[in-house]
Amino acid sequence: MRQSIVIGASGMIGAHLVETLGADERQPIATYHSTPIPSGIRLDIRKRFEVAGLFSDIQPSAVYLPAALPNVDYCESHPAETYQTNVAGIKNVVQAANNAGTRVIHFSTDFIFDGENGPYDETDTANPVSEYGRQKLEAEHFISLFAENFLIIRTTVVYGWEKQGKNFVFRLIQSLRNGTSVRVPVDQIGSPTYVNNLAQIAFELGNSSLQGIINVTGPDCVSRYAFALHAAEVFGLDKGLICPVTTAELAQPARRPMKAGLKTDRVSTLTKTPVIGYREGLKLMAQELTRPISSSDK
Repeated sequence: MRQSIVIGASGMIGAHLVETLGADERQPIATYHSTPIPSGIRLDIRKRFEVAGLFSDIQPSAVYLPAALPNVDYCESHPAETYQTNVAGIKNVVQAANNAGTRVIHFSTDFIFDGENGPYDETDTANPVSEYGRQKLEAEHFISLFAENFLIIRTTVVYGWEKQGKNFVFRLIQSLRNGTSVRVPVDQIGSPTYVNNLAQIAFELGNSSLQGIINVTGPDCVSRYAFALHAAEVFGLDKGLICPVTTAELAQPARRPMKAGLKTDRVSTLTKTPVIGYREGLKLMAQELTRPISSSDK
């Protein structure tokens, strides 16, 4: 049985994919770039020959590709640097996957939309307003045109436990526990997505014959502020430390799609695993309070 490979396994989505895939099939190969993980292989997707060599050696059945530089503001101020990972690196993986007969499951974002009329379905016209969104859209276009066997999973506002502690809910919990106030925008709307749920659905879809683009998010659209208040309530933290502000007050370098989010009508008909809303997702996250998940748990 050919193994799968997870590129970007040191990140939140990647680590949960490794755990999910490992529970149901032969243990996948896991790669990282800058943050080492146990039993992981260091891989720089910007280096075409390095990627080609790994695929030639492993001949994976599928590659799950959450690897990215997703810091939206950093992408805005470092477009050339981040392009090498978010676009050029993806192209290297696609070319290597084609040569090895490998199915590509790539993770994209609602940042490819302008946020004027969300939530969006899979057929809505993209119009990114940030460098990160433009890079993710270019990667989508390349995969759609040149990958021989692919699935693009669009997701957004992914939260859960993770080793690096970068996601919105994780950072919110840490700040509130420390008694630190947090400014949260009231005018950014999105679809919070529990990472465990995302990983399970991605595994199902990766094992299917489905091709093209599909949205995998939580079914609810909610403001960041309302989402933060509910997270604080679930974890028994002080909601008074959450300060509502407008996006303009945050003075972020990159524009955000304000009324964004993704529709999940299609995925709900295609998988046995149901998409779950943020209320249920936060409850499940709280139940795992003593067990932050990372690929090192294996």
